[in-house]
Amino acid sequence: MPRKKTLFKLSPPSHQQTPKMSTLFALTLILLSIYAILTKAEFSEQSLELQSAHRADKVSHLHFYFHDVVSGKDPTAIVVAGKRNAFGMTTIIDDPLTEGPEPESRAVGRAQGVYTQSTKEGAALHMAMTFVFKEGKYNGSSISILGNNQYLEAVRELPVVGGTGAFRFARGYALAKTKKFVVRTGDAVVEYNVFVMHH
Repeated sequence: MPRKKTLFKLSPPSHQQTPKMSTLFALTLILLSIYAILTKAEFSEQSLELQSAHRADKVSHLHFYFHDVVSGKDPTAIVVAGKRNAFGMTTIIDDPLTEGPEPESRAVGRAQGVYTQSTKEGAALHMAMTFVFKEGKYNGSSISILGNNQYLEAVRELPVVGGTGAFRFARGYALAKTKKFVVRTGDAVVEYNVFVMHH
């Protein structure tokens, strides 16, 4: 009688293979545990560094005046789209920032960016601008503002969303108060008090 061919030969596991497999399994568990501990330690160290950096934050109060000049031969605010004082009006600005409310007061920087008439009812500007400082200990640093400015209110609050130089990781708020507005020309002087947390 012809002998049947066996395609797969199954043999019972030998007692000599069991210790090798157990050792390999145990070694794998040990290596995974070490990796998990090291990874957790590194994450914890990074968390501590971030917490330490957070505790080192400083709070600065900046006070200056913003001159929005739309009239004359050398305006610092120019309407580039839409109709003046109408929904959709878009204005590009490069406004001077000064120490005092007078235009001839010492310049401390520029407000550069854009604002748009962003409401069909009422009076509100959506402002996206950067205060670029060019004098004093903050020379070369900047603060970015992004938010809604309801300019007929006595005092408006705008968020500080970032900064550069001395104001890296900046966050805080700016209080804007109109000191002067000329209806005939549209020129304005706005007092800013900025409270900013930074490293």
